[in-house]
Amino acid sequence: MISIQNKIGIPKYKQIVNSIEEAIASGVLKKGDQLPSINKVKDAHSLSRDTVLMAFNELKNRGIIQSVVGKGYYVASEDINVNQKVFLLFDELNSFKEDLYNSFLEGLGENIQVDIFFHHFNTTIFSKLIHDNIGAYNFYVIMPANFNNSNAVIQNLPQEKVYILDQIHDDLKPYSAIYQNFEKDIFNGLKKALHLIEKYKKIILLFPEDKQPQGMLRGFKLFCEAYKIDYSVIDSLKSNTPKPGELYIIPDDKNLLRIIKSFKNNNLILAKDVGVISYNDTLLKEIVADGITTISTDFNAMGKQLASMILNKKVGKIVNPNNLILRNSL
Repeated sequence: MISIQNKIGIPKYKQIVNSIEEAIASGVLKKGDQLPSINKVKDAHSLSRDTVLMAFNELKNRGIIQSVVGKGYYVASEDINVNQKVFLLFDELNSFKEDLYNSFLEGLGENIQVDIFFHHFNTTIFSKLIHDNIGAYNFYVIMPANFNNSNAVIQNLPQEKVYILDQIHDDLKPYSAIYQNFEKDIFNGLKKALHLIEKYKKIILLFPEDKQPQGMLRGFKLFCEAYKIDYSVIDSLKSNTPKPGELYIIPDDKNLLRIIKSFKNNNLILAKDVGVISYNDTLLKEIVADGITTISTDFNAMGKQLASMILNKKVGKIVNPNNLILRNSL
């Protein structure tokens, strides 16, 4: 099954890879079949253990074979066209993350497999997903949300294979990243809308601390204090009754719909009695209530830039562009 030839200009580890790929393509090996052990391949062809291990690791990183502790290596996939595998860990799935994901896949092109996971803002799940996949992927793209000390988990991965997405914390500065500057973005976005904001008596930021970035809160407070605007911060809309003259900043889609429903229930007219600014632009926000003003990063650009970094093995940190999109909700 494994054929090794001398003096043909192809590294011996690559000949092992090619032999296993050919065996899979011809049907000699099928999904679930066990491979010869590293020692058997080494002894049969007078190779070093490192040469055989290098070949097996390449196939493992591509998802073609998998190792089972105490048993050996098995064929995991018959798709030999996969060249690289990417581990993609999101906090949650929503419409704008779907845009990011689709843009990322499009930018990568064919023959790169992306496996997507979600930690749902749960540190235990976050840690387990990373620990369970150490060594199984060529690259790791991680959205750490607002977890403290996330580097305690991420540091178990090779630094050059890790890309941080969306939020970058102080302990994650050694890693390459594409991120949003939440403090600067909300400050500048609100500043651009100041001429409309000034007609309201008070700005209210909905800010559940377990999910939203601290930079957003800092930037919001800095803006209100710089322009002497009355403000408050709430973590839920449950006990909130909107009043005339209030402007709400709502980061997520579900609560955006809840506050609009609350306006209607209290006979408040949007952009006349009350106002709304949301975060992260979506098709929904273009349409609902004749258009919702948003402060939003460009998630399509983020996905494309991430794909470019991985394809070209670039390192560094990139701040993703952000903009205010003015619509009728102010």
